[in-house]
This record gives sequence, structure tokens and C-alpha cells, in this order.
Amino acid sequence: MSGGLDLVMFAALIAAVLSGFPVAFAIGGVAVIFALLGWATGQMDIGLLGALGQRVFGLLSNQTLIAIPLFVLMGALLDKSRIAVELLQTMGRLFGRMRGGLGVSVVLVGALLAASTGIVGATVVAMGMIALPAMLQAGYDRRVAAGIVCTAGTLGQIIPPSTLLIILSDVLSSAYQQAQYLQGRFAVEALSVGQVFAAALLPGLTLVLLYLLYVLMRGWLRPADLPPALAGQPRPGAGEIGRAVLPPVLLILAVLGSILAGLASPTEAASVGAVGALLMAGARGARGRWLVLAGAAALVLLAVAAAAYPVRLQRSDLSVAELAAGALYALLALAGMAGILAALRNGLRGGVVADALSATMTMTAMIFATILAAGMFSLVFIGLGGEERVRAWLAALPGGPTGALAATMLIVFVLGFFLDFVEISVIVLPLVCPTLILLGHDPIWLGMLLAINLQTSFLTPPFGFSLFYLRGAAPPEVSTADIYRGVVPFILLQALGVLVLWLWPDLATWLPRAMF
Repeated sequence: MSGGLDLVMFAALIAAVLSGFPVAFAIGGVAVIFALLGWATGQMDIGLLGALGQRVFGLLSNQTLIAIPLFVLMGALLDKSRIAVELLQTMGRLFGRMRGGLGVSVVLVGALLAASTGIVGATVVAMGMIALPAMLQAGYDRRVAAGIVCTAGTLGQIIPPSTLLIILSDVLSSAYQQAQYLQGRFAVEALSVGQVFAAALLPGLTLVLLYLLYVLMRGWLRPADLPPALAGQPRPGAGEIGRAVLPPVLLILAVLGSILAGLASPTEAASVGAVGALLMAGARGARGRWLVLAGAAALVLLAVAAAAYPVRLQRSDLSVAELAAGALYALLALAGMAGILAALRNGLRGGVVADALSATMTMTAMIFATILAAGMFSLVFIGLGGEERVRAWLAALPGGPTGALAATMLIVFVLGFFLDFVEISVIVLPLVCPTLILLGHDPIWLGMLLAINLQTSFLTPPFGFSLFYLRGAAPPEVSTADIYRGVVPFILLQALGVLVLWLWPDLATWLPRAMF
């Protein structure tokens, strides 16, 4: 057992993060300082840092995490092209006249954007700038309106595809394999991103249902808090609804459908999503719109035809029908390429592509720098004996496996007040998940409980990211206190979601078991 330097190190980490210093440098700096302290006091073998290069190479070659920048780019393109804005405005006009209707539309749009973009910040800011003023104008209570917007935006972390689920799948897979090694099994199984995505679908939809029930019940019990919207605009027609809803739905089907059906890896599906988002953004331009639409149709037809009648052109015994099919596929590919180039031209002229690439680079750099620094931190923490302390502490908790899991959930919830989900995922979870799996908890079910818990960190003051995003986008009459008080009922609803999943584990385990 260590001499207590590991506990001081963890406390120093929280203090460094709360200091406002850039997170990645704060984590890495704490690791370097305590590695030297551990070496000076004889509590750590400094030679362990030689494994850092291997960890860096493992991160750079990780096929799972490569999907993150592509999914981020997909969401950024949809955000910058104002597809999300049009969806929000259309749904608001569709449901706005019913009591609590604007709240219902915000939750539904949040769910759709979560499944097509996965970017919390963009969703919260967009709804804060468009939906929140409309809700206030309709007479909504400021706290209720702020809480609905904040919470609907966080659905991007639990409904796939999301960066949280991708990072969590990598952490859970490593923890699951480590637990199997500790059990003496060397023919180990791994968890895939597809399994985690499938596991998150029903819990995510359960949260959406809880939010909708809360909005409708509050509108019925306290109609003054969620009155019908002012009748200033006509209801959208079927064609307008289709133009707003169909693009994100098609993108969801292309990305999630290909992953869950086993047709594409997460990285391949993320590439499809990024190209699809580019085509959608380019189709909104005035020039070459029909060329973009024709290119998109050609790519869809190519995917369907190639799946139904595959042709291997490298073979020497091809029939006339196969040669004709190959020629047709080549023409469809050329038409698709022409559509992509036309969409790229429109996106570059409108500044959409440049803004999306800038946002993607910023977010990707932040995530990977934090993961790199966290790898160094965990290496030093393990060298100081922290992993053994955590394992012994969890095993000694009263209540057995249930008590250990309950204590872990409480700790993660409290840490969410101060730390970001990336920091908790890559620093804390690798320390506790192997032990929890060894105690008998299903890794998929465990991951979904932790995912909902980590999603709550976006709402918990004082450092919830959604609170900051909305504070920057909200009208001046909405105070910070209104935002903080508005999210409290939704934090309780997320705790209820955890309880529902705890009592009915099949919500998380049934779909992955059926599909994989």
C-alpha cells in the first residue's frame, strides 16, 4: 500500500482543474510533479514513465477514437449550415400552440440533434438563441424554460453517436479485458462501440420520455408556467415538416443503422455521416443544388446496389452482367464525387466548411490532449499505489458489489460538480471499472449507469458545461440563478432514470444481446 501520496495527488488534480488553468496542462503538470515527488520519497519507480511512449502510440493508433473527429465534423457541419436552426423553428411552430408545446418541441429537437450531431454545446447555444426567447415571449417561467433548454441539449451525450459513448466504450473494453486477465482468462472478450451504442438507445429514449412526461404534467398542473405559444405564425405544412425533419432522420439511419446492422465500423459510419452532412449543407446553397442532390441520390443508389449485387472487378472470370454492373457502379461513384465537390464548393463559399473545420480541430485537440495527459496521470497514480488502494477500498465497502457500485455512482456524481466528463472517464473510471466488473457487474449495464451519471455533470453547478453554454446565449432577463434553479428538477429526473435502469437492467442489455 502507498504512503498516501496518491490521495494527495488526486486532491491536487481537483485543485489544479478548478484553478482555471488549461485542463490538459493541469493534469499533465500534476502527474510530472508527483512522479518526481514519488521518486524522491522512494514511493515510485521513475522507470514506469518509460511506458508513456507506448500509451501515446496506443492512443494515436486507437481505431475506436479515430471516429471522434469525424462525428464532431458531422455535427459541426449541421450546426454551421443552420439545419438544426430550421428544425427547431419548424418543430416549435408545430407544437407551440399546445400547453407546454414549446417545451415538448425543444425536447424532441434535442433528441433528434443528439442522434445526428452529438454536440452538446452547439445544441444548447442554438436552442438558447432561438427557442428560449420564444418561450419567454409566450409567457414561460424563466427557470422552467432555461431548465428545458439545458437538459434537452445534454441528450447529445447519452443518445448515440456521442463522444462520451465512444470514449466510454474504449474505457469499458479495456476494463473488461483487464478484469478477465485478473480472473486468469487469457482468451478475453472485448466490447465494441456498436454494443455500447445499442445499449444506450433505450436508456436515452427513456430519459426523453421522462422529460416529455414532466413537461406535459407541469403544463397541466401549473399552466401559468408553460402556457400555449402566442398565435403569431401558421402551423407548418407536411412538406415543410418533411424538409426540416427528413435530413437529420436520414443521417441518423445512415450512421446508426450501418453500425447497428454490422455493415460498417464506427469510423466508417462516421465518415458516411460527415459526407452526408456536407451534402446536406451544400444542398442549401443557391448554386449547383440539383447537382448536389443528384450526387447524394447516386451515392445512396450505389450503396444499395453494391450491397444487393456485389461485383469484384479484380476477378478475371466476370460475366457480361457483372461487367455492366461494374460500369454502372463506376458512373454512380463519379456522379457522387461530382455532388460532393459541388457541396464542398458551396460550403467553402458560404464559410460553412471553414467554420466547421475550425470547430472540429478545437474540440478534437481538447479531447485528445486531455486523454494524453490523463494517460500520464493514471500511470503515475498507479505507480504510487493508487490503483491497489481503490481496489481494496471498493472490495471492503459494506453491501458487497451493490454497495461498491452505489458508492462509485455517488463519487462520480459529486466529481461531476467539478470535473468534465472526459476527465472523469479517462482518469477515474479506469481505476474503478475493472474492480466493479470483477465483483460481478455486467460491463454494458455498468457503462450505461455511468453514462447517465456523467451526462448529469453537464447540468450540475457550479461547473456544468450546459449552464455555461446557456449563460452565454440566454437573453439578459434570464439570470444565472434562474438557470441553476431550472435544472434542478431535471437532475432529479436523471437520478430517476438511473434508478429505472438499475431496477431494469434489460433496458441496457437486451438490444446489444439481441443484435450482437
